[in-house]
Amino acid sequence: MNNSNLQGGHILSALKKPPEKKTTVSSLKSNGPWISCSSLNFLIGVSFIVLGQGKLLLGHPQCLDYGPPFQPPFHLEFCSAYETFGCCDQDKDNTIAARYWEIMDYIDPQAHKLCGGYIKDIVCQECSPYAAHLYDAENSQMPLRNLPGLCSDYCSEFHLYCRSAITLLTDDKHIQECCERNKTRFCNLLNIQDQDYCFPDVLKNTDLNHKLGSVVEDKKGCLQLCLIEVANGLRNPVLMVHANDNTHRMFVAEQVGIIWVYLPDGSRLEEPFLDIKNLVLTTPWLGDERGFLGMAFHPKYKDNGKFYIYYSYQDKKKVEKIRISELRVSISDLNKADASTERSLLEIEEPAANHNGGQILFGLDGYMYLFTGDGGKAGDPFGKFGNAQNKSSLLGKVLRINVDGRSSVGKPYRIPLDNPFASDPKALPEVYAYGVRNMWRCSVDRGDPLTHKGRGRIFCGDVGQNKFEEVDIIVKGGNYGWRAKEGFECYDIKLCQNSSLDDIPPIFAYSHSVGKSVTGGYVYRGCQSPNLNGLYIFGDFMNGRLMALQEDERTNKWKKQDICIGSTKACAFPGLISSYSKYIISFAEDEAGELYFMATSYPSAFAPHGSIYKFVDPARRAPPGKCKQKPVPVKTKSKRIPFTPRTKTVPELLKERLTTQPPKTAFNATELPPTSSTPKSKKPVSHKDPTQHKPAKPPRSGKKQQMAQLPKARGSTTKAQKVPHVSKAVTISPPKKKGSQLTRAKSKLPQVPKLRSATKETAQKKKRKQASLRSTI
Repeated sequence: MNNSNLQGGHILSALKKPPEKKTTVSSLKSNGPWISCSSLNFLIGVSFIVLGQGKLLLGHPQCLDYGPPFQPPFHLEFCSAYETFGCCDQDKDNTIAARYWEIMDYIDPQAHKLCGGYIKDIVCQECSPYAAHLYDAENSQMPLRNLPGLCSDYCSEFHLYCRSAITLLTDDKHIQECCERNKTRFCNLLNIQDQDYCFPDVLKNTDLNHKLGSVVEDKKGCLQLCLIEVANGLRNPVLMVHANDNTHRMFVAEQVGIIWVYLPDGSRLEEPFLDIKNLVLTTPWLGDERGFLGMAFHPKYKDNGKFYIYYSYQDKKKVEKIRISELRVSISDLNKADASTERSLLEIEEPAANHNGGQILFGLDGYMYLFTGDGGKAGDPFGKFGNAQNKSSLLGKVLRINVDGRSSVGKPYRIPLDNPFASDPKALPEVYAYGVRNMWRCSVDRGDPLTHKGRGRIFCGDVGQNKFEEVDIIVKGGNYGWRAKEGFECYDIKLCQNSSLDDIPPIFAYSHSVGKSVTGGYVYRGCQSPNLNGLYIFGDFMNGRLMALQEDERTNKWKKQDICIGSTKACAFPGLISSYSKYIISFAEDEAGELYFMATSYPSAFAPHGSIYKFVDPARRAPPGKCKQKPVPVKTKSKRIPFTPRTKTVPELLKERLTTQPPKTAFNATELPPTSSTPKSKKPVSHKDPTQHKPAKPPRSGKKQQMAQLPKARGSTTKAQKVPHVSKAVTISPPKKKGSQLTRAKSKLPQVPKLRSATKETAQKKKRKQASLRSTI
């Protein structure tokens, strides 16, 4: 081969010619129909119109498997440009390298230096964090390109010097025939509408690559996260917990007193784990705070089968109480509780219908922590200082007990020896911390996966009275201020000015201009969304606002950022949704540490409008295989009910908009809920005051006064404002010695159709086709 041949793009070795039949060795196989050059030109016209009118193909970091990019766990030897962030792990990098050398075997040695770089660039685009955009793979239902999108100048240079390599990069004979000699057609095929994303310009775009891989923030600093719907049709789902028994089952409790078992495949068992709705006290009234409120599994549940529940009930004398009981799982069915084993551990009389607390959990010390409300009504009006500041009352407290054994005085539990007030004759020995109003949802921090920093901290959301909501970290013997203080400010001036108050301030408090009823959350310590590690994610029941706290390790201060759900550009992944029900009831963590929340669109204990959502960070995921779980199988005797989503995913909504009417702007749904400045409402399992309880239709009932039609924020006397709800297909003939490795690599991945774009033929034909297309749309 002489230099003139090289400059003319004839680089194939005369001694080694590619075989007629090629096999696909790319990570994603293309087996779509053959497409002619004229058809390709037409499809390009379609794509451009879709992009221009519907803005469906939005450039955002996404891999060819339709998931976010990741940080490879090991060094990439071949496509090293993407070893810090991209779409290839070491196995895929090795597969691409093998394919590259197969191609180079057919290229004249003199052309290696001239074309090797171009070919390496092209085959490595499967590793680009923008691979999906380069290959038109952002929509899993659309056909894909054989080759990545190349910028015009780069494409022209490649075609000028290395056009013979086209036959090695794709097995599509029509592309080979029409494009090897026609640079314009070839580069039109590889053109993509948004020039910011073509290779290699995408690497130089500072706007696209600024903070690439970090959690996406909008212009106001709101974190862009996405959701997956995992359950629906629930009646005020108040909690979701796991048994920590390696089965990865989730136990979801409804406020009416029924616990359901959800299996790792997303299905639900038809028979409930526990049904005590005949014992639980609750009503259909909007925002009734009574009901089934708490559940926790014993740390040694795998061995002893014990779990604990917290619920409202009415005794024979019609006195309302909360009861904390111990039960055991059935010997004959691990998915059924034995209701006959119930053993009452503690009962506390409730002077009012609201502020019932409801959280129970086990700390790392193995002891049970119980969180009670202050007794209800408004302003903790009980006694001289209120229940919360009275250490001789169990109300308005964090209690700690040892459930393994009985005390010497006949109690069905023991008092831990290091309880802070165990030796104080003026205090009850169960008290661990006090001065709380109505803590609604607390959690234990698992700690950083590597350093274990933060492990064992207990976070709680404490619902405020009239002005502030707060988040606290519980410490032994701590006084959290209520009713002397609400948030950082004084509520009872006389108590607040008492020098002996010595209260512990919250780590964060927000005013009622932001939200009116906090729902405590979790510190994210899961595997699938590494960017979220260390974020305390929580919400507000009344307006559906989601928020996150990040600790500054230098100052130990916590910074709040809002979380926005529903950006089309950020969440345009298969399976992700862009909206959720308004009333955020609770948060949950599965056995792997992934984070969820429960919400309803109608906060009545009897209304089946509750759903469960899983958080997803669309900017970065863990490397493939890192988070794979192997649940211990559990024999099921009950029928499995498959999960059927009710909320449309972002791709489904975009497709629907395109087919119904041409959208004017990119879809953006359920982002940050607007701030409410109008009067507030009360919550289902709410925890503020409603001094008035009005049923949806029923008349007054006993000591309960009527409450407003809308739920009231826990402790408020005003009404709440309604808030809206919120690679592919490049082919080559590998030598037999490498075939087995490459075949294994490709057999694990889904098959996709072939190239869908095409070049222009003539200006006149293009105009006719586009005009025809517009008329059909």
